[in-house]
Amino acid sequence: MKRLSRDEIAQRLAKDIPEGAYVNLGIGLPTKVANYLPKDKEIFLHSENGVLGMGPAPAEDQQDWDLINAGKQPVTLLKGGSFFHHADSFGMMRGGHLDICVLGAFQVSRHGDLANWHTGEPDAIPAVGGAMDLAAGARSVYVMMELQTRDGQSKLVDQCTYPLTGLKCVSRIYTDYGVFQIEGNGVVRVVDDCANAGLEQLKVITGLDLIA
Repeated sequence: MKRLSRDEIAQRLAKDIPEGAYVNLGIGLPTKVANYLPKDKEIFLHSENGVLGMGPAPAEDQQDWDLINAGKQPVTLLKGGSFFHHADSFGMMRGGHLDICVLGAFQVSRHGDLANWHTGEPDAIPAVGGAMDLAAGARSVYVMMELQTRDGQSKLVDQCTYPLTGLKCVSRIYTDYGVFQIEGNGVVRVVDDCANAGLEQLKVITGLDLIA
């Protein structure tokens, strides 16, 4: 069984972003998606610190540390791109102006509940940032994550045990094993079995009664 690498997950997700979409890429793993968007599609990437029209990550010798995303990574700006006040950026997020946001997660429940800001670890710094605004304001919420924790526990769960970012907000989950669609009423569909694990094995891994 060959699971997808993090870059391959980003590449798989990028295929599903439609022409003309306004998309926020969350901190961490989701930022990789920018490197795999088709060059023949016009897609508008947004960052919550006030950037619209980002391109792929810059080469090391072309980094401009005055132009960064919300994760403090240097970014490029495509022709027609802009940067603006933080408050205007949150107005876009809260006002329903984003078609898709892509977020990382610690857990996603079969109902689409999202937990991505705090694990309860004593040394962890809880910081929900703009994730709550994105989860509530974006028209579609995609999660990009590895399906299991380091100790083999599924992050796609029956019910989240970590503090929630949003309720019933996630529509799709992109993982190293494949793509899962939240259908509603607790039903989760396997859209793409990228690792060729098979439906029964994915049921074992997640502990959920998945459908194909």
